[in-house]
Amino acid sequence: MASKRDYYEVLGVDKSASQDDIKKAYRKLAMQYHPDRNPGDKSAEEKFKEINEAYEVLGDEDKRAKYDQFGHAAFDQTAGGYGYGGGGFSGFSGFSGGDYADIFSDIFDMFGGGASGFASSSSARKGPARGSSLRVNLSISFEEAAFGCEKKFTITRKEKCTECGGTGAKKGSSPKKCPDCGGTGRVTMTQRTILGMTQTVRECPKCGGTGEVIDDPCTKCGGTGLESVKRTLTVKIPAGIFDGGILPLRGEGNAGMRGGPNGDINIVVSVKPHDYFVRDGNDVLLDTPISFVDAALGCELKVPTLDGTVKLKIPEGTQTGTVFKLKGKGIQNVNGYGKGDQYVTVNVEIPKKLSSKQKALLKEFGEAAASDGIFEKVKKFWDGVK
Repeated sequence: MASKRDYYEVLGVDKSASQDDIKKAYRKLAMQYHPDRNPGDKSAEEKFKEINEAYEVLGDEDKRAKYDQFGHAAFDQTAGGYGYGGGGFSGFSGFSGGDYADIFSDIFDMFGGGASGFASSSSARKGPARGSSLRVNLSISFEEAAFGCEKKFTITRKEKCTECGGTGAKKGSSPKKCPDCGGTGRVTMTQRTILGMTQTVRECPKCGGTGEVIDDPCTKCGGTGLESVKRTLTVKIPAGIFDGGILPLRGEGNAGMRGGPNGDINIVVSVKPHDYFVRDGNDVLLDTPISFVDAALGCELKVPTLDGTVKLKIPEGTQTGTVFKLKGKGIQNVNGYGKGDQYVTVNVEIPKKLSSKQKALLKEFGEAAASDGIFEKVKKFWDGVK
């Protein structure tokens, strides 16, 4: 008996491929080698079986993990393996639903709803569908982003109809099995062509693939099973969140169809700029002006921080652009690990208008400074300029 090829090789993917990559590869190959696209080609039929067998294993996280560890032996029933019920098209348990239903719906469309032999069972009907997610833009202040807060917001979402309980049928009645498809959600059409009689399987037009019809729809929801409801919800904003951060509220979005789960609400946070603080990662930056007298003689400044005002000692002779660090006065890491610092940049302010007395004093200061050699560095610089 010939040995089986590696499943990854069969689908043409790497062992590190994601589930999406595996699904895409399978979809492409299944369409390429489908028997209806290659009538009478035995090699294509065998290839199609091999592709399905590979996807039956690699398309399932648990089976894939066992295959990666034990190889084909993990599914060899004669060797005490797990087994997957292979051996032909009908042997794969996934053909009637799950990912296979999505993939083969593409094949049905490609052949004009054809590919006889598939989706003929009741499991082909449309199953539960997850509700759509909603987006909410929420604006908060700089301080609220730094320390965290709770915010209320109002949203309109789809919920299960309170009148019919989500069935879509008028109170006291219920949906009925579709008479056209018998509840399968699919109908088979037989046509005579130059090649003989052909059968195609299509979504039932009467029930839309659900397998059920509503003779007397609910007057409140119009038969959809959902109604629009305005709700006020509360979201907890964590300390340290950044501008543009997204907070998901799981299961708070629109209700699902046919018993499917609810969608989510994605809160997109917008942080308003501060009047004088600027955020840099988890650090806070602040520019503060001081007079040239305070810069020359030194002083003690009262500096604002997110935690309140603190005193900052400015040594004499401080130059403009000097940066001072206030440890631990920044913003909490959004994951709770540590806290940033605050950096204060000093900008020395030079007055633009002086009184005659001020000018005289500065001139006197300049003459005294020159004689004392205070500006010797400046003098040497200009002496060196050609």
